[in-house]
Amino acid sequence: MKPPTPAFRLFLLSLVVLFSAALPLSAKSLEGSRPNIIFVLTDDQGMGDLACFGNPIISTPNLDKFYAQSTRFTEMHVSPTCAPTRSALFSGRHEFKNGVTHTILEREIMALSTTTFPKLLQRAGYETGIFGKWHLGDEDAHQPYSRGFSETFIHGAGGIGQAYEGSCADFPPNRETEGRYFDNVILHNDTIVQTEGFCTDVFFQAGLGWIKQQHEAQTPYFAYITLNAPHGPMLAPERYRNKWLDQGWDANTAGRYGMIENIDDNFGLLIQKLREWDALENTLVIFMTDNGQAGRAGKKDGKSVRHYTAGFKTGKGSPYEGGTHVPSFWYWEGVLGQGVDINALVAHIDFFKTMTELAGAEMPAGIQAIDGRSILPLLENSNAAWEDRHLFIHKGRWPKGEDPEGWKFKDCAVRSQQWRFVNNTELFDIANDPYEKVDVAAEHPEVVAEMREAYDTWWAETRPLMVNEDRPFTPEQPQAVRYHQQLATRGIPVWDAPAL
Repeated sequence: MKPPTPAFRLFLLSLVVLFSAALPLSAKSLEGSRPNIIFVLTDDQGMGDLACFGNPIISTPNLDKFYAQSTRFTEMHVSPTCAPTRSALFSGRHEFKNGVTHTILEREIMALSTTTFPKLLQRAGYETGIFGKWHLGDEDAHQPYSRGFSETFIHGAGGIGQAYEGSCADFPPNRETEGRYFDNVILHNDTIVQTEGFCTDVFFQAGLGWIKQQHEAQTPYFAYITLNAPHGPMLAPERYRNKWLDQGWDANTAGRYGMIENIDDNFGLLIQKLREWDALENTLVIFMTDNGQAGRAGKKDGKSVRHYTAGFKTGKGSPYEGGTHVPSFWYWEGVLGQGVDINALVAHIDFFKTMTELAGAEMPAGIQAIDGRSILPLLENSNAAWEDRHLFIHKGRWPKGEDPEGWKFKDCAVRSQQWRFVNNTELFDIANDPYEKVDVAAEHPEVVAEMREAYDTWWAETRPLMVNEDRPFTPEQPQAVRYHQQLATRGIPVWDAPAL
């Protein structure tokens, strides 16, 4: 046999290079690799709110660049609303099994019997920090410092300035609608502090300052930058807001798009600083959103306009695809492939096992049953075998005091790789109809029967774990009590913002 010609060897080499570009740069197993982890989660931002997904008017150059350089989960699913998604992320199981069936009414409180993955990361030697929105209980025992975070920098309730009957309420000074996202008081560990500036800027600054400290100390860390934006009310710094007002957009659209472009600038600053500090070498950075798109319509020059939604017919709060299908970009320099799409069906419940395996954390006996899987095999090989599954989706939010059984089939869905079964009646072939235009339930009775049975089984095992349904309203708002007590005894100090 003749040896291969130089031209043929060059051809083979080019194939290897081309093929390798779509694979992780490291062939080693990621389990126990113990990277630093930075997780940026935005609030109410959907697929349609990014230029990289086709939005024709919004400018998100930093996230677009990050998207191009990342490994992307094209089928990442979460819950239809805020607190449920966060509960599932941290627990590894469906939010209802943690008692979280709403975003308010004492039903946003994650059960104390639930062990969070940050708690296990702490035990594995990680420092853990949260910056922004918690939304899993405002009472002391439920606060992040009690649930696995060594650094806490948060507002109260589900959004800055929100207050409801019971315990879910932000600090009193944040409740003024005019300017409520500016100059907020924030709980920094055990002290309420007065900040200056727009909330998103402040949360990124706090997170970056803490990340810099961990990097300099060479301590492994998990940083959770969890933004209030672009949740309503739609308020943004003037230079961001005025851009859209000058184009003839209504105030809500101007505020919302302004918040999104401000997020993009701050995300760009995050990546810039990590590079300046040489802090990307062993750092996994994740960008994701907590549910489907809000703010899907507005006015331009006085005329009603439907905002770009990346094709989805619904958004936040919906059991359809637009309610749960979210962007998810993962970047780990020199380890994960760039521009790689992973099409396997994954979900928020998969974060628990993924993060604990990355950190090499031990799984203690007696913790809650985990519904999710580790997605490390997919990160190691985007084409790895991945068994099909059923994801169970329910909006929740039934009125307080009502029997959940009456809401079993309202605003619910079952999702597999190919199918989405909605409200116990409609079936969509997502593989061929991603925007749910044609109900094919009549053509596939066997799929309908399979998904109904799976949902019934899931509901039966989940219903006894909805432990907050009869929880009475707390007579006092914990964050208000904390604020007034501190104000009377030692005042509210100005936050000492870190230099970056």
